[in-house]
Amino acid sequence: MSNTILAENEDLSMPTESQFDELWGHPKPLWMLFMAEFWERFAFYGIRWALTLYIVAQFFNGDSSGQTFASNTYGAYLALVYGSAIFGGYIADKVIGSQHSILLGALIMGTGLFMIMIPNETFFMLGLATVIVGNGLFKPNISNLVGKIYQHNDSRRDKGFSIFYMGINAGAMLSPIITQWLASTLSDSPMMDNYKAVFAAAGVGMLISYVWFYFGRRQLKGLGSIEKSVKRTKNLSYIVIGAVVSIFPVYILMAYAGAQVLAWILFALFAALSIMLITQAKKQGKIALDKVIACLIMFLFNVIFFMFFEQAGSSFTFLAQNIVDRTITESIDFKIAWFQSVNSVSILLLAPLVSILWLALAKRKIEPSIPRKFALGLLGTGLGFLVLVYSLENLLDANNMIPLWPLAACYVLHTIGELCLSPIGLSMVSKLVPASMAGVAFGGWFLSTAIGNNFSGILAGFISGETGMTVNSAISGFNFSFWLLIGGGVFLFIIGPAINKLMHGVK
Repeated sequence: MSNTILAENEDLSMPTESQFDELWGHPKPLWMLFMAEFWERFAFYGIRWALTLYIVAQFFNGDSSGQTFASNTYGAYLALVYGSAIFGGYIADKVIGSQHSILLGALIMGTGLFMIMIPNETFFMLGLATVIVGNGLFKPNISNLVGKIYQHNDSRRDKGFSIFYMGINAGAMLSPIITQWLASTLSDSPMMDNYKAVFAAAGVGMLISYVWFYFGRRQLKGLGSIEKSVKRTKNLSYIVIGAVVSIFPVYILMAYAGAQVLAWILFALFAALSIMLITQAKKQGKIALDKVIACLIMFLFNVIFFMFFEQAGSSFTFLAQNIVDRTITESIDFKIAWFQSVNSVSILLLAPLVSILWLALAKRKIEPSIPRKFALGLLGTGLGFLVLVYSLENLLDANNMIPLWPLAACYVLHTIGELCLSPIGLSMVSKLVPASMAGVAFGGWFLSTAIGNNFSGILAGFISGETGMTVNSAISGFNFSFWLLIGGGVFLFIIGPAINKLMHGVK
């Protein structure tokens, strides 16, 4: 989840001297932004576990043959969520400012979350498209404001982002627990009806985020806003119209183009962006060009990582539903949604330990380079799949079910992989790419994440096949995942020194 913070991608229009009151050692607006982000993440992750299950239950009458369609839809949804952030950041910077972009995005997201409650496939897809557009306006800009409330050389900035990061993971940790409780206790109606309570809770969470930011933004003292004028009103009207209109092409991409066509579109965008970065870097000399090439190479490994990491909302969900014995006691089951909270809990517990480890290794001058940290991320994620393969081959009970601990262990190992790669990637982009190219470069990072997410849905669909996930199909798919991740990690570890040369001393 750390990939959701655009920690370094802010302009330098930040205060040159402190202009904010402090609370608990940080600018007061930090805590307002923390809670606004908490509720947005509550909404986003509250539906993550339920989306694929709902699609199968509602539109395929619970038939497992719908798992492939559900996984492809989920992957395309995530891909477009990350892709939309590129446009949202540009709109805020150039047209309406961060504050209005956040408010508009929150309203649009909330609308989309309530729309997916309607038991109609067209409205469901339109609702997801609406959430995508709203998220693009909201997500990059609230992270941007966190950076702007600190002076450029303020030593508290990193700690501020760490606190903000805790808001993200606190929301992501609590929402699956709460929404699973709502889905399982509100009524005795069919489960597909109870999923609607999940979507409603997420919509309410998004409205709370809107209200929280609307009243709290006065603490920002105009930061991230554009002076009120006829031009601003006109621009805001244009953006509202443009956002509404853009919902329909996003809907078409999801409902008609499909994950495979979307993959080609995303690759074309990535190729165009790469050419743009290389062209600009050539003008700044060989060193700048080498660094950009190193950055692009690492983007490709980021695609591989997210292709497998994001099985969390698709194949892992179907695994938890159908092949994992989730019984804790005779009266207590480990709920499907709770697996989604394992990642957030692991991040909250392990992130400080990983930071301490890097610091200790740096003092001994043996800290891994950026490419090798990426390699460790791939290897750790691969080990998670190895645990699943082992359990499916050796720990099946009489009912063809595995214990719940291997899936939980897989989530923990994937979190370790994430901590080795995702925050390192954001820092890498900020260090390798000149400031004049930073916006485009961060766009490339999120675009590579989008490509990986789209592939994750295609892979999950392959694992489920035409008839739904079975023990054999899971073994085959997770075996493939293990070997590709291990091969990619080992290969990156070997070529790490060559990439380091392209980085010209950046660590």
